[in-house]
Amino acid sequence: MTDANPMGAMARRFRGFLPVVVDLETGGFNAKTDAILEIAATLLTMDDHGNLLPDSTHAFHVTPFDGANIEQAALDFTGIQLDSPFRKDISVDEKTALESLLKPVRKAVKSHGCTRAILVGHNAAFDHGFLNAANERQGIKRNPFHPFSSFDTATLAGFVYGQTVLARACRAAGIPFDNQEAHSARYDTERTADLFCAMVNRYKDLGGWNMTLQEQGMDDL
Repeated sequence: MTDANPMGAMARRFRGFLPVVVDLETGGFNAKTDAILEIAATLLTMDDHGNLLPDSTHAFHVTPFDGANIEQAALDFTGIQLDSPFRKDISVDEKTALESLLKPVRKAVKSHGCTRAILVGHNAAFDHGFLNAANERQGIKRNPFHPFSSFDTATLAGFVYGQTVLARACRAAGIPFDNQEAHSARYDTERTADLFCAMVNRYKDLGGWNMTLQEQGMDDL
């Protein structure tokens, strides 16, 4: 992970929140009953010019919790093979995945001078719901994410590019997208991070949020 902007520009840009891009691949649509099969988070940072940049990605294959429901249609959609020897070798239980994912998020929140993380996702309510349900199920006490607020790149991309599908939005933004790699939590998270950064930076370049005024404490001028 690269060093956070020393001036704390990220905290000022997002009102004390650190955007963290999250994607989950699951066994269905019900956050309470369906398994998390993959989870990934891409941390973001900011350069000295106020441009938002992807930083490090943390991704895990997850062993379904006891009694979890897994729909065959979900496996067909994602292409996840539960009996793959590779997957069995590297999968971790849900609590280990969550704790391993949230630890660098907490560290990044602190290093950027932020107060909490805020989830960024493509159709963010889906990922947010599963993340909250898993944290509750596993008794995670120090969840760094805001409990209900999020940034939804599907909505933002619909506004900016007229596209709400991740692959089409990325291509509209000039970001390469490989459909063969899609529906992997790591890949989708990294492309969503690229898309979110592109939209935030485009707004800045068009005369939106101005880091210089924010840095000088002149945002009320």
